[in-house]
Amino acid sequence: MNIGLLGTALAMGIAAAGSAIGIGIAGQASIGAWKKCYMVNKAAPFILTVFAGAPLTQTIYGFLLMQQMQASSADPAFLLGLGIASSLAMAFSAVFQGKAGAAGADALAETGKGFSQYITVVGLCETVALFALVFSMVALG
Repeated sequence: MNIGLLGTALAMGIAAAGSAIGIGIAGQASIGAWKKCYMVNKAAPFILTVFAGAPLTQTIYGFLLMQQMQASSADPAFLLGLGIASSLAMAFSAVFQGKAGAAGADALAETGKGFSQYITVVGLCETVALFALVFSMVALG
């Protein structure tokens, strides 16, 4: 068995699991925020889907890293470690991005204000995943 290939699979799988958790968290909050709006006969802002969908990008980053790792001739043990470490960073980024998105969805639905500030915090969470992707690709050479 080539443990390097296991690392490539984990790069995608763990990042995608984090995305699923983050989307679930932000999605639940968005649905709850819409419900609050409907209960008081207030327009439900469709823009809340941005918060719910934001953690999906970590799956894409995991896929891109997986592709790069598959083409690499690096040591299989290194690939395994890189796949696990990088995808955990991406997964945690997605989970906490979902939590930030959940708070943003709730606040925006209640006040109708602050979208740019809320999405900035969501973007900061995204930056961790981007750094993990870029630094991992640099490490691959």
